[in-house]
Amino acid sequence: MSSIKKGMEITWEKLFKLGGTIGDIEGMPFVEAFRQFQFKAKRENFCNIHVSLVPQPNATGEQKTKPTQNSVRALRGLGLSPDLIVCRSTKPIEMAVKEKISMFCHVEPEQVICIHDVSSTYRVPILLEEQGIIKYFKERLSLPIDDQPSHLLFKWKKIADRYERMLKSCSVALVGKYTKLSDCYTSVFKALEHSAIAINHKLDLMYIDSADLEPAMEAENPVRFHQAWQKLCKADCILVPGGFGQRGTEGKLQAISWARKKKKPFLGICLGMQLAVLEFARNSLNWQDANSTEFDPSTKNPVIIDMPEHNPGDMGGTMRLGKRKTMFKTEDSLLRKLYSNEAFVEERHRHRYEVNPELIHFFEDKGLKFVGHDIEGKRMEIIELDDHPYFIGVQFHPEFSSRPMKPSPAYLGLLLAATGSLSTYLQHGCKLSPSDSYSDLSEEGFPEKETSLTG
Repeated sequence: MSSIKKGMEITWEKLFKLGGTIGDIEGMPFVEAFRQFQFKAKRENFCNIHVSLVPQPNATGEQKTKPTQNSVRALRGLGLSPDLIVCRSTKPIEMAVKEKISMFCHVEPEQVICIHDVSSTYRVPILLEEQGIIKYFKERLSLPIDDQPSHLLFKWKKIADRYERMLKSCSVALVGKYTKLSDCYTSVFKALEHSAIAINHKLDLMYIDSADLEPAMEAENPVRFHQAWQKLCKADCILVPGGFGQRGTEGKLQAISWARKKKKPFLGICLGMQLAVLEFARNSLNWQDANSTEFDPSTKNPVIIDMPEHNPGDMGGTMRLGKRKTMFKTEDSLLRKLYSNEAFVEERHRHRYEVNPELIHFFEDKGLKFVGHDIEGKRMEIIELDDHPYFIGVQFHPEFSSRPMKPSPAYLGLLLAATGSLSTYLQHGCKLSPSDSYSDLSEEGFPEKETSLTG
């Protein structure tokens, strides 16, 4: 309520009558921005879609339209008129309810789109298409779209059917310190899910709080400690995502060490890659005091160091951000093969610390290869471990470029290794089974979307 102007007394009852929430009040500046933007963009380039909940109280079982009516009225009062009203509900909305919304919200019935709860989010685009949303956009925005359903839509229907028929599962242990807020790893979860669907497996994602793996937890809470390790041991593969700060790093190092020694498929993202290098330095190179300057600025053995991008000392200008090129140093790289043998990849970055380039030869002599560099060859981007089924770390964030029909190569490789099918996949030229024709990686992929994973 702190953002509401002084003198405006708003109760929950008033908000319900408006069909809104506190978030709507706080979002007023964005509504005003859209109101002004519609005139700059012109009507032929601007389409306003209003999403509203149609509740169905258990007491009456009747689908209520009043919140939608009131929220549309409030929106119009702020200078915006919806072109489409998307109604969310637990069950399919009855035609009479749809017509009522159309009448009292001053839109045509075809402008009322109903999205009820479905078996998976992959069903939602199909629901939208069935209600003519593509045809509406074509006419409303004069888009060059064919009237007939596209190949992409046929593929999407296959992926939706496939998602519900999968019988096998693949378990992934995600070891992080934000596991109580799983939304922090939404992009990682989706990238894993895209890859799991591609190999026809259900994703069994197990969140493990890295602090629970640390020796201190064994003394503090033995049950949590042993439960965490039990999860880690039974997982088919291990993933350590990005993050900042020292808390929980000891547990991540323990998980990485276990994956390396037990030859369990492993993928380290950003900080996960840095910790993989740090773990190797301590346990394979016997540099017991090896550390990152992020955790110990005065460490005598700085394996991970701060390499400022712009202004040293200015925390707001030292991060390496955005899409950047990573050049493959050698052709004999597992990840390069997964990227269809491209000479370089472009992925998004978000980090401040880097592997110390002066120490690279010590690691490579012991089998930890730095197979990917930045275009200047100063920043280490990709690591691979010899004599391991899949031990890869990347400084970038490949999850940001993963798509349902075009999974990230790094994540796909992890799950292929976890299910014992990586060798077969590589032998077939990084092609999936012909039956997996929904994916751009299948042998029946359409020519315009050939199997490139980087385009």
